[in-house]
Amino acid sequence: MTTEELKAAIYASLHHIAPEADPASLDPDLDMRDQLDIDSMDFLNYVLGLNQATGVEIPERDYPKLASINDATAYLGAHVAVAA
Repeated sequence: MTTEELKAAIYASLHHIAPEADPASLDPDLDMRDQLDIDSMDFLNYVLGLNQATGVEIPERDYPKLASINDATAYLGAHVAVAA
């Protein structure tokens, strides 16, 4: 997957749990839970969406590594084959 494909998967998963959110308005360096005001169940659904889209198994201990869009992109990129 390319970095763009990873970001698309992240935004798609976020759109599924917060359809009213505008991805362009999100700061990619800030915690998306705070920006979107989502709860722990929504975050779990976000993680499950990432798993389905990328095939990456994400253990609960790694959830903090998915806090921001940039964090999630880096984490997923380290766990899937990323093409430039």
